[in-house]
Amino acid sequence: MAENEELQAQSGDEIRLPDITYKPGCNKLDSFNWLNDFPGTAHDDEIIEIRFKNTRKGFFRNVNGLRLEIGDIVAVEASPGHDIGRVSMIGRLVKEQLKELKTYPSPDDLKKVYRKAKPVDIQKWEEAKKLEIPTMLRSRQISEELKLNMKIGDVEYQGDKTKAIFYYIADERVDFRQLIKVLADEFKVRIEMRQIGARQEAGRIGGIGSCGRELCCSTYITNFVSVTTTHAKYQELSLNPQKLAGQCSKLKCCLNFEFDCYVDAQRCFPSKDIPLETTDSIAYFQKMEVHKGIYWYSTDPHSTANLIAIPVQRVREIQTMNKKGIKADRLLVHDQSWDSAPVSEDLLENNNLSRFDPLPSANQHHRHSHKRKKRRFNDKRNK
Repeated sequence: MAENEELQAQSGDEIRLPDITYKPGCNKLDSFNWLNDFPGTAHDDEIIEIRFKNTRKGFFRNVNGLRLEIGDIVAVEASPGHDIGRVSMIGRLVKEQLKELKTYPSPDDLKKVYRKAKPVDIQKWEEAKKLEIPTMLRSRQISEELKLNMKIGDVEYQGDKTKAIFYYIADERVDFRQLIKVLADEFKVRIEMRQIGARQEAGRIGGIGSCGRELCCSTYITNFVSVTTTHAKYQELSLNPQKLAGQCSKLKCCLNFEFDCYVDAQRCFPSKDIPLETTDSIAYFQKMEVHKGIYWYSTDPHSTANLIAIPVQRVREIQTMNKKGIKADRLLVHDQSWDSAPVSEDLLENNNLSRFDPLPSANQHHRHSHKRKKRRFNDKRNK
């Protein structure tokens, strides 16, 4: 408290706070409170979620019964000292989030929310954030001098400037005991080292993906599922590392999104490895269109020239005939034609604004026609 009083009385000037306006939807791993309009109870605000730098979040206990809103800056318990964060989730949605994460901590295990942040706390918090980039650059130089095979990707200071968390990436185990001593002497704070993966680092840094949208690991993905080239093979994607890799240099997480759909669609498909024998030639598989149910065959196993599109049902029929020793007369039946270009339905064909107007009734039409006839009669009479 003495330090806070000294800051408040410093040169008798008012403390100028930076712009700390909360901007919903512009934060990493942001959540929409879809239960906001539902009535709640007093116990719903017992546990709240606090957001810190980038993707670091935590659940805390509101022991003092503070009236908190999303975006409020609060001081929470830390070890040692206190930390400053922003309220990111309150109410019944917190319990739903705990169920989704499959974590059910007891209230006694959660750390406490002390108070709403004072202007002195916010000023000290902003000063700590300004030290993070210089500290990260200097720590990288120190790790290179110590010849450690690691990369320090991010640094996060605690709100009271008594502790700093260093996030690093390493392919193998690193003995950083000497590094911690040098960093503690250099920055005069308590040092904590946390190892993260390449996907976690991409989520913390953020960026724009090849699809033009913000990275999924920065917006909503918290559990990273392993991705292999099998996911690309099932979806008939080109095994090009430059196209399949994301900004983390790993396979893109979005390869998992539609993988189950492609697996389910191909369960009833015939084998691709069996060539189709006809009386004229032998056709070899080249590629397929999963959701259209089409196999593409060519007479040359090493060339994609003169491709023929064959429906899956026809492929199954020819394979059944070949197993019985019968060769098909032709690959396609006369009724089947796949050469025509697909015609998409024009959703804006009937885009007239009057299409929603009610149709005039028969009596209304008759009444208007009677008025027109009467008007014509009067015009002739006046002449």
